[in-house]
Parts: sequence; structure tokens; C-alpha cells
Amino acid sequence: MKVWGYFRSSAAFRVRIALAIKGLDPEQLYVHLRKGEQRAPDYLARNPLGLVPTLEDGAATITQSLAICEYLDETHPKPAFLPADAAARARVRSLAYTIACDIHPINNLRVLQYLTKTLKVDKAAHDQWYRHWIAVGFEGLEQLLGDGKAGRFCHGDVPTLADICLVPQVFNAKRFYSDEELTVYPRIMAIFANCLAQPAFQKALPEHQPDFEP
Repeated sequence: MKVWGYFRSSAAFRVRIALAIKGLDPEQLYVHLRKGEQRAPDYLARNPLGLVPTLEDGAATITQSLAICEYLDETHPKPAFLPADAAARARVRSLAYTIACDIHPINNLRVLQYLTKTLKVDKAAHDQWYRHWIAVGFEGLEQLLGDGKAGRFCHGDVPTLADICLVPQVFNAKRFYSDEELTVYPRIMAIFANCLAQPAFQKALPEHQPDFEP
């Protein structure tokens, strides 16, 4: 098994968490997004969108972090990323998709680079864009987590696919929000703290990766 990633990528961070929870230790390869290595022909042959992560497992090549996480869950079932009950599985997926499909893509690197390099927005407008979409997403997510089904984690007291998505997104938010500003999302931040107390989440942290840059 091989995984291509980048320490700062939220999507790659998700897969690192998933791998650590499953106790898997694949070969790690690195694609420096800010240097444009994702556009190299040999990488595009694996992932035509030029994104990370990419996972190779034997003859299978899988892109998209949530597809990779669900593949890992199906091929290595324990511990499970999704609850046994259908409604509970739907809730966890809803939380995960809220982050991975609604919050994260708007503030992804290629979108931000298009804003600054092509549309020529200044730093203040760039930062306002980022903060606005984090606030919109986190306000909704905070309410979703208040339905009485969250426990120590997004769904009960065991990490799920939702937590795998939540932690990298909070890391992203902390680049543009102070810790004090994020206290307006107490459920999100409490779950974030509980996740970071887990060894698998610690192992996956950006600063613990060989390609980390301060």
C-alpha cells in the first residue's frame, strides 16, 4: 500500500487519521502542492485532477479522501468508521459531508490561489473570504452536533468518519481564527480536544509528518 499526500492538506490529513486508527502503515510519498508537484505528468497519471491524497493498494488506485476512508473501512473493518445502525450511519456521513463537501472545498488551496493569482484579490479580501465560509460552515455544524447524539466525539463516544473530517477542518480554521474566537463553537472545540487526546490523531498531525515545514 502506498499513499501520496502533503502535510498541510486537509484531505491527506483525513487519510492519515484513518490509516492510524486502522493501525496501517503504508509507504508514504509526498507531493508538495505549493511547488506544483501535483501537476507533474507522473503524478497526473495516477490522479488526473492533480489533488492529494492518492492511495494505491495492489491493483487499486483510489482518489478522494472519503472514498479512501470508506475503502479502508471495508477492507479493514475494525475499528469501524461508521455505526451499525442505518440512521446513525447516515448522520455520521451527513456530518462528514458537511465538512468535506460544503466547508473545505471553498477554502481549498487551488480556490484560494485562483482568488489571489487570477482574480487579483488582496490579502484582506482573501482572508475575509476564508473566515466567512468557515463561520457559515461552523455555525451550521455546531447546531448539527447539538442534536443530542454527539458524545465525546461527533457521534457517541467512539471516533467516526465525522471526526476524521472535523479535526483537519479545525486545524484549517485555526490558521485564520484565534483560539478565543473559536470558543463560540463549544461543541466543535470540545470534540476537537477529545480527538487530539487519541494516539491515532496525534500520529497524523501535520507537524509529525516527514515533509512538515514550519
